[in-house]
Amino acid sequence: MTTMSAPSETPWPSLTAARPGRLLSLDFLRGLTIAFMILVNNNGSEVYAYWPLKHAAWNGFTPTDLVFPTFLFLVGISTVFSSASRIAQGATRQSLLLHVVRRSVILFLLGLVVNSFPFFNLHTMRFYGVLPRIAICYLIVASLYLVSPGWRGKVALAVAALVGYWILMRFVPVPGYGVPGRDIPLLDHDANLTAWLDRQIFSASHLYERTRDPEGLLSTIPALATALLGLLTGIWLRTQRKLTQKVSGVAIAGFTGLLLGGLWNFTFPINKKLWTSSYVLFAGGLSLLLLALCLAIVDLPEKKSGKQDRSRLLTPFFIFGTNAIAAYVFSELLAAAIASIRLQPGLNLQQYCYQLIARLVPNPAFASLLYSLLFVVVCWLFVAALYRRKIFLKV
Repeated sequence: MTTMSAPSETPWPSLTAARPGRLLSLDFLRGLTIAFMILVNNNGSEVYAYWPLKHAAWNGFTPTDLVFPTFLFLVGISTVFSSASRIAQGATRQSLLLHVVRRSVILFLLGLVVNSFPFFNLHTMRFYGVLPRIAICYLIVASLYLVSPGWRGKVALAVAALVGYWILMRFVPVPGYGVPGRDIPLLDHDANLTAWLDRQIFSASHLYERTRDPEGLLSTIPALATALLGLLTGIWLRTQRKLTQKVSGVAIAGFTGLLLGGLWNFTFPINKKLWTSSYVLFAGGLSLLLLALCLAIVDLPEKKSGKQDRSRLLTPFFIFGTNAIAAYVFSELLAAAIASIRLQPGLNLQQYCYQLIARLVPNPAFASLLYSLLFVVVCWLFVAALYRRKIFLKV
């Protein structure tokens, strides 16, 4: 049912048959993603860190490049489940749309705080970023879902976003440079349409890499497809099929995404910083396979046994997953705070802590990893304290 209902009417009869059961695997995968995000964002040394804990320099893929798209993928899934839950409690479509707008604004503003802390210099403030991109994608995807909860239009929009972005990056001339693949290399670091547009909107001081930004405006188009992939997965998981069938469907979709992304890579390279269409499919395929694995490990055993038996080994990730935004914001503010504390010229508190570990551990890469793990533990202790007090920061 897609017509707008009055506030006093029961909203969305097709989605209110039953209050949705919570899939624990979603909390687990979200927690695993956040934990790994904090880990890779806080290497003790960017020079010596192991390669899987660093982003690909340009074209290519590392495990770190899977973190952000997996979180955005989960945002899409959560949109379906949270909407169904609120509808089951009697919420109207109008109230849900207002909630989506409010949440998007708060996420965007939190992003500005994270980007600017602790100095908040307007002349160097970064308006792009992780949370702003999540806010924009969430606003669009959730609004579309509330207007029309069907899946066909979402598939068409995702395909249009991926193909349209490829056309823009491949065939549209970059002003001052020429046509990609003919006058300039395809996906040149600075001579590409995404970087050019970022420079027209903001000066160098507002861009993460000065000449461009990895969360720039134009690359939000394919990022939207990543969120739509999650939304479609959420719709699939909310069907009446058996859980084993859902897991199989998610896994098949994952292998399909890997194959399509790998093939497209030959003509439109996988590139996280430009969020290329091949990257969306390849990373999306891996995210789907991770979800299928988590469903099989976490939810299928509980479905069969008829009870919830959370392994102690998995509990830390559940704790992260139930307060993911709080964990991320705290980690970013903490990292910025210790990096801003100067102990002496050329040495801040973060570097000093890493050097202390490096004196005890002769392998600099392993020392960098130990610093990252300790940082994750500190963030987990903060979130665990919230969890014990049943404080869940929702926006």
